[in-house]
Amino acid sequence: MTDLDKHQLMANAIRFLSIDAVQKANSGHPGLPMGAADIATVLFTRFMKFDPTRPDWPDRDRFVLSAGHGSMLLYASLYLLGYPDIDIDEIKNFRQLGAKTAGHPEYGHAAGIETTTGPLGQGIANAVGMAMAERKLNTEYGNDIVNHRTWCLAGDGCLMEGISQEAISLAGHLKLNKLTLFWDNNNISIDGPISLSDSTDQIARFEASGWNTMSVDGHNPEAIAAAIEKAEQSEAPTLIACKTLIGFGSPNKAGTSSAHGAPLGNTEIALTRKALNWDAEPFEIPSKILDFWRLAGLRSKAERKKWDARLGELDTDTKYEFERRIRGDLPKRFDKAIHAYKKTLVVEMPTLATRKASQAALEIVNGALEETIGGSADLTGSNNTNTSQTEVITPEDFSGRFVHYGIREHAMAAAMNGMALHGGLIPYSGGFLIFADYCRPSIRLAALMGLRVIHVMTHDSIGLGEDGPTHQPVEHLASLRAIPNLNVLRPADVTETAECWQIAIESRATPSVIALTRQNLAPLRDEYNKVNLCSRGAYQIAAAEDEPVVSLFASGSEVGLAMEAKALLDKEGFPTRVVSVPSFNLFEQQDEDYRAGIIGNTPVRIAIEAGIRQGWERYIGESGVFVGMSSFGASGPYKELYDHFGITANAVVEAARQKLAEIQPDDDSQD
Repeated sequence: MTDLDKHQLMANAIRFLSIDAVQKANSGHPGLPMGAADIATVLFTRFMKFDPTRPDWPDRDRFVLSAGHGSMLLYASLYLLGYPDIDIDEIKNFRQLGAKTAGHPEYGHAAGIETTTGPLGQGIANAVGMAMAERKLNTEYGNDIVNHRTWCLAGDGCLMEGISQEAISLAGHLKLNKLTLFWDNNNISIDGPISLSDSTDQIARFEASGWNTMSVDGHNPEAIAAAIEKAEQSEAPTLIACKTLIGFGSPNKAGTSSAHGAPLGNTEIALTRKALNWDAEPFEIPSKILDFWRLAGLRSKAERKKWDARLGELDTDTKYEFERRIRGDLPKRFDKAIHAYKKTLVVEMPTLATRKASQAALEIVNGALEETIGGSADLTGSNNTNTSQTEVITPEDFSGRFVHYGIREHAMAAAMNGMALHGGLIPYSGGFLIFADYCRPSIRLAALMGLRVIHVMTHDSIGLGEDGPTHQPVEHLASLRAIPNLNVLRPADVTETAECWQIAIESRATPSVIALTRQNLAPLRDEYNKVNLCSRGAYQIAAAEDEPVVSLFASGSEVGLAMEAKALLDKEGFPTRVVSVPSFNLFEQQDEDYRAGIIGNTPVRIAIEAGIRQGWERYIGESGVFVGMSSFGASGPYKELYDHFGITANAVVEAARQKLAEIQPDDDSQD
């Protein structure tokens, strides 16, 4: 048997597992696995470094299937290589409820799935983040401990998505030479030929972005191997454009859109089996071919054992820190540092914009944790995400801890996901809250995957002032709160800001958005409390002096406004309590008794937030009063804007008076 014969048998194993699984599910995308099987076979059996018996080996290569619709390419490969989480029953249960083999690859379902992909282009940016993480940790721990590559397979659709340009230009700028992207250049999308919608010279585009590029026949294993060998020697990230035939082997559907996203059908499958000389029954892999794959899966086991030995030879402290960071554990010094900092705040009582309070808290966080890596989308001076510990990362020097992402919010968020997935780092970044829309798909995927990534989002309301409605978030808090498993944290002062940072850092399986003000806020908490009150989502920050008749609920900058309104209402004889609500989702996680106690049963409930009402009904009820925004903002000094839109202490007092009058009519009206 020649090497080419052996390769073709192994590649056809991917093809027919994919064909059979899609047919049985009556759903899926057979075309990409059939077309890219040669690429995967060469990569997985001859070049990639991994060990199915230790799938979490920190120094393994990473593979990202950005074109996640072709998920059976990955699942079939994992089964053939001997990854224990994917057995033949999982292949047979493709796309079924509860199966590890979901319609698109989902992180956490099975070892070997490095990220969740499906929204096209996200995987490219994830891979960029993984390569950044490898380069950063390599700088810290050296080649003996961290020295691996990141491989990504993307399709035409991935390259059309705007996030791809953000990602590849960042990777080219940073000279991420251990990153290789395979372009499955099959010239087909769902609607038909790519020429219907695009005529981009992708090779020129990547070259202009600082990449090394090559073009090969995607069905020639030796040409693919030669290109990979060159990529491994490159000083820049590499694009290998692989010209492939979608649905390779299908006599009537290969090269057409009909092979893209639907089962081939029994008749065409029979013809394809004949065309590729595949006699095995559905889901059966001849033992000889399976042995080829399983032996290839063990190719790096000896190298992994040598790595284990090198890790064991490290000094105790270095080995402990590396393993702690890879596990995602926090050192005890972090908790101590936060509590010490909170004690200083109640003594100093600084008045700061929460974006500045965030920078002060970050100084403590970054001092206690070496694994944090910050950045900003060209807004460093506004977001204040840099600290004394965060030297800038450059293409030549990755020893720093701060990334200038440029105006690339979408890729920034997705690259942070890649860093978190890689392990060993806790990424955070800065942007304006209004541009959460540019990050949203990546934030949603972080929540879906359960990743510890932290988005510092400043200029969180009309309080930013003169930049006007294009930059003033109105619906964004409500929009982000709608995403499951996302901490949306809006602190009211310096102490709450420190607590929100503690929450974000300690949330191992939940991403966080910390919404921060441009304008200064007075301190509200004047007593140290060992308990992180913000972690309850909502808490009573000011009690009524007598049996309360009014409850004021607010977040962020409007908590101070609520405190002003409370003072006025108390003076008028209406005992009022104030509840700070830094996080809806954390409050919803509390037990029923706690939630009932915080919401209370006062006859009047008023919510105050410089955003839209949506979501506040759960605290104030449909009959409650909302003081906030019901339109877009305007350009002007922020104090004038608050007056213009009626978000003032006096407006709250007047609303409370009116509501109380409705509930408690005076004696004359009853005569």
